[in-house]
Formats: sequence, C-alpha cells, structure tokens
Amino acid sequence: MHFAEFIAGWISGAVGLAVGHPMDTIKVRLQTQLKYRGILDCMIKIYKHERIPGFFKGMSFPVLSVAVGNAVVFSSYSNALEFISQSQRGDRSSSSSSVEIFVAGCFSGAAQVLVMAPVDLVKVRLQNQSHPHWTVSGGGTGGPQYRGPVNCVASILRQEGVPGLYRGVGALALRDIPCYGLYFLPYELLCRVLTEEGQQPGTATVLVAGGCAGVVTWSCATPMDVVKARLQMEGVQGQRYGGVLACVRESVRAEGGGVLFKGLLANSVRAFPVNAVTFLTYESLLRGMQ
Repeated sequence: MHFAEFIAGWISGAVGLAVGHPMDTIKVRLQTQLKYRGILDCMIKIYKHERIPGFFKGMSFPVLSVAVGNAVVFSSYSNALEFISQSQRGDRSSSSSSVEIFVAGCFSGAAQVLVMAPVDLVKVRLQNQSHPHWTVSGGGTGGPQYRGPVNCVASILRQEGVPGLYRGVGALALRDIPCYGLYFLPYELLCRVLTEEGQQPGTATVLVAGGCAGVVTWSCATPMDVVKARLQMEGVQGQRYGGVLACVRESVRAEGGGVLFKGLLANSVRAFPVNAVTFLTYESLLRGMQ
C-alpha cells in the first residue's frame, strides 16, 4: 500500500465529509423517517428544532474514521489497478481498460465495507436522533438515547453484541462493491477524454470528472442506500425486517416503488461538490508529495 496515496486519501476524505455532511444528514432522514415531505421541508424542520448543529449530527465520529475509509478506498484502488494492468500510476490512465478500472474499483469497495460498516451504522443512528428519546412501538418513549458516538457504540454492544455493529452490512456490500467500480470508471474516462495526451489532468478537469463520477455513482447506489439505512435503524424505531429482500418487499408494499429512490435528489446535490473536492484534494496532495 503506497503511503502517499493513503495519506492523500485520508485528507481528501475528511475534506469531502465536511463539505457534504449536512446534505447527507437530510438524505438519511428522508430515507428513514416518513415525517418529511422533501428536501426543503426536512431542512426547515431540522433548522427549526435543532438549529445548525442538527445538520452535523454524527459527524464527530466519522470525520477521522471516514477519512481512513477514503484512504483505504483510494490506496486499494490504486494498488489493485496497478496490479491488474501492470502499469504505474503515471501511465495507467491511458493504458488501463474500462474492465480493469471497474474491477479495481469493486475491489476498493469491498475493502471499504470491511473497514467502514460499524462507522456508517453509528453515523446513521446519530443522524436520525432528532429528539431526546426515540418513540417506540406501544406509543411510549424509550430506547437508547445516544449522547455521542462512544455512547452509541456502547449501547449497541450492550443490546446487540458485536454483530449489532454490522447490521445492514449485506446491503452496504451490495451498494459499495459495484458502485465503487462505477465511481472510478467515469472519473478515469472523463480525465482521459478531457486531457491532452501526455499531460496531467488540470484542476477544471479533475473537478468536472470527480463531480460527474459522484453523481453517476449515487444515482446507481440510492436504492440499496435506502435499504441499508433502514436495516441499520432496525429495532430502534420499532420496525423489524428479515433481511435485504424482506426490507425491499415491505418498503415497496408500504410506500410504493418510489421509496427506493428516496434521497436521490439529496444524494445527487451532495455528490457533485463533495466528490469534485475529494478528487481535487487527493490529486493535488498526491502530486505535491510525489
């Protein structure tokens, strides 16, 4: 694993998280709670009841750990592509085939799932905590009141054990493994098309390619992202599913086929600037360190 690519991925992940977390919170709320009528309604209600800090719930834990996940993604992708295509990073964009780029991206997605499943679960639980207590089945209030990420982890371990930290990991894998293949493919191809042969991609090219890669990825990932978020909240809000297929079936039966695309607009709005900044930061840091 190349140290420079790991560090560049770490820092770029932290930057991207800071840019995109407020819209990510809105997306998670839309996917898991029925009381919001859309992005604007969700935004207004969060600000009305929770003010600005409400948009940054769950950020303290992943700000470092998500950065690690991003570092794993970028370094795993780089090493996998170098191994598959037998080319160095400087010339791989022109020598690697689309299949090689996609496979390397899928490998990075698998590596990311192993590292990030518990972190993503805690983030979703904290982002959904819009009131001091959860309303549980039976009409009362109760359940865990998370006072922060450490308390959230402790509550999950106490109530569900270690397997509880990996709730929804199947849906996370189904989302991330193919979608990280799609993540790097449009980025590499757009950089190749928009850059003169023998030259490094410029700032504008990296921003456009990174932003487009993010939108493409999240457009494909949103249905499984909805399922993942609901499985991660399983039991907290009184709802129980029997797995990925059962969650899809019950959600569609209750809310129609459109439920699988909840948060799509929020994902797309967030994806372009977040991934544009992430790729630009990564490429700039990597060139500086090399």
